[in-house]
Amino acid sequence: MSRHRFEAYLDKVFGFSDLVRAMPEGRQSPRHPWRKVFDAVFLGAAMQVPSLLQIEAECRSGALARRIGPISDDTMGYALQRQPPEPVFEFGCEVASRLKRNGVLRSDWSRGLIVAAVDGIEICSSFARCCEGCMQRKVEHKVRGELRTDIQYYHRIVAVVVVSSPVPIPLGIRFQKNGEAEVPCALALLQDLIERLGRRFLDLLVGDAAYLQAPFVKEVERLGLDWAFTLKENQPELRREAERFTTGPPVGIETEPDRELRWWHVPQADWPVADRLVRVVKTVRTDRKREVTVRLEDGRLSQSKSAVAGESTSFYATNFELGAVSPLFIHQLSRSRWRIDAEIFQTITTDCHLKHPAVHQSTALVVLTMIRLLAYTLSLVFYRRQICSHARGRCDTFRDFAKRLAYWFVALGPNTS
Repeated sequence: MSRHRFEAYLDKVFGFSDLVRAMPEGRQSPRHPWRKVFDAVFLGAAMQVPSLLQIEAECRSGALARRIGPISDDTMGYALQRQPPEPVFEFGCEVASRLKRNGVLRSDWSRGLIVAAVDGIEICSSFARCCEGCMQRKVEHKVRGELRTDIQYYHRIVAVVVVSSPVPIPLGIRFQKNGEAEVPCALALLQDLIERLGRRFLDLLVGDAAYLQAPFVKEVERLGLDWAFTLKENQPELRREAERFTTGPPVGIETEPDRELRWWHVPQADWPVADRLVRVVKTVRTDRKREVTVRLEDGRLSQSKSAVAGESTSFYATNFELGAVSPLFIHQLSRSRWRIDAEIFQTITTDCHLKHPAVHQSTALVVLTMIRLLAYTLSLVFYRRQICSHARGRCDTFRDFAKRLAYWFVALGPNTS
């Protein structure tokens, strides 16, 4: 059988087929082995197919008919429910390790540091469908025009993503348990990742203000990581201390035609809650833009452009030792956390159907989401390193690339494997 270009790349770079074969089988004497189920779900996710029912259609008479062959959505759901999540998680860690060895995680702007961001997102909310892994809350909503209070079932996941690399690389996810907060869930995920990837895999962790908590910071340092988190009103004493020492002139100014960035540096700010000193950087960003204003004069509408300046102030707390490096580096590190939301969560939600449950059973949903994330990561790496880097003109979008994957499978010969 002729090899699909995407799968040939995965085998050459990651030994993908061998990793799939090494995964254990969660069922006894299955008609369709786990490898076939995994391939169907993984390739369907890479093609950005939203549901198992549509993957079934692709396997029966669509793009995956020659590569996979007939397999029902019930079979895939049954297999996903009985497959332990740990091997899929370890699969993702092995992929991340090989990406690091291949130099994919290197970057210049981060000064050789591998920076990871941590954040959470809600998926699969419903007032009707639930599983034993669902979280619950009471929500007011309208039903046929009447306001009602019902129990809403939903899931939340926490993700750790490398954001310093040219291509943001998700390292792993963890589902929050009912009653579990986001920060403890993130800590458990970090501990699992460090255990499998090693203490020297990551250098620095960034996140929003929710993660600037004394117990979490202490555990992050125990894992051997530096950190930089946004400082807001959830740490009032540290915030007041930072504001008190940043009232004078800035230590640096960076000016561009449409914006200006000023920053202040406090090498040692007292954090009473944690009984320690931390470094704080304050930035004030002024964006200049022209807005169109519409006015009514003498019964006629007139348009005019006027200059508008928008100003935003941010504080960042960190334990990172700057040395001779400018404090502006802390601003750059902390701002990189937005990639997890703007590039990862947005893309896998809109294009890769993260919030489409497909199966709503506890284990099945966890395993399905992990496979979707793995498919997103590997297809994105292939897209950026094999498609965009070789394009001579206008390059397809990531969504168009998923369609091209499907066309490549249609062109394959009969499956003889």
